[in-house]
Amino acid sequence: MGILPIEEAQKLAIEKGLDLAEVAPNGKPPVCRIMDYGKFRYEQQKKEKEAKKKQQVIKVKEIRLSPKIEDHDLGYKAKHAIEFLKNGDRVKVSVRFRGREMGHKNMGREVLEKFAKETEEYSIIDKKPKMEGRQMIMFLSAKSDN
Repeated sequence: MGILPIEEAQKLAIEKGLDLAEVAPNGKPPVCRIMDYGKFRYEQQKKEKEAKKKQQVIKVKEIRLSPKIEDHDLGYKAKHAIEFLKNGDRVKVSVRFRGREMGHKNMGREVLEKFAKETEEYSIIDKKPKMEGRQMIMFLSAKSDN
């Protein structure tokens, strides 16, 4: 159309029963468009909803272990971790150290390595075992081929 004064553009929009919406306020001169703003907002919300539906939410599930865990208990917890991984969730495996156990951090690392070995068919290690305060944490995520 070309450059119109604001008053003319508003008059034109009112005649057509539409709205005058500012599209590029920072432009020189500012750019406006005559459109049905309600319909425009509805279309935008519809697009946002569609984008949200296609988005996959990855949850982080936590499994807590102790440095003195028995093999059977470790296997049982590993089974749960495998279920979480099959659902596409990430798994945070943590070993809590209490009291004098803090002096045996190597035991916690061994437990986490054994856990990773039990779940290696379904998982890869995202973050290697690392101390955070009184616990050692490791993150696992699902292998892409499963």
